[in-house]
Amino acid sequence: MLGLLLSVLFVACAAPKTFEYRAVKNIKLDQLGFDHTNLTMDLEYYNPNSFGLDLKKLDADVYIDNRFLGKFNLDTLMHIPKKANFSLPSKIAVDMKAMYKNALNLVLSKEVLVSIKGTTRVGKAGIFRTVPFTYEGRHKLDLF
Repeated sequence: MLGLLLSVLFVACAAPKTFEYRAVKNIKLDQLGFDHTNLTMDLEYYNPNSFGLDLKKLDADVYIDNRFLGKFNLDTLMHIPKKANFSLPSKIAVDMKAMYKNALNLVLSKEVLVSIKGTTRVGKAGIFRTVPFTYEGRHKLDLF
């Protein structure tokens, strides 16, 4: 009986697999300003785990071609179903000073390297742990 209980606890405490990025949808300019601009979008992901998770908080820095773009924060409790696609409503505060410095490179580039580095709080049954994550991928940039 004790062996079964320990096995269940070990499986329940196993580190979850990282969510798989799928796409960005519904990009909208929420607030335009000279110092900062807020972008809203839906990030599409897939949960490869054989169990559902709760996502409680996400804090990350976003980089374009290794230059700081802005902060990405989410402070909402979301249930993520097992082995399913899900949409993460997102808001990024863009540092416009950094954008102005790199505007020519962004206009001339056909693809940009998007890097995201941060932490998220995920858990199950009210037990949460902070998990660091990184994402890096090349994305086509269609400005015109």
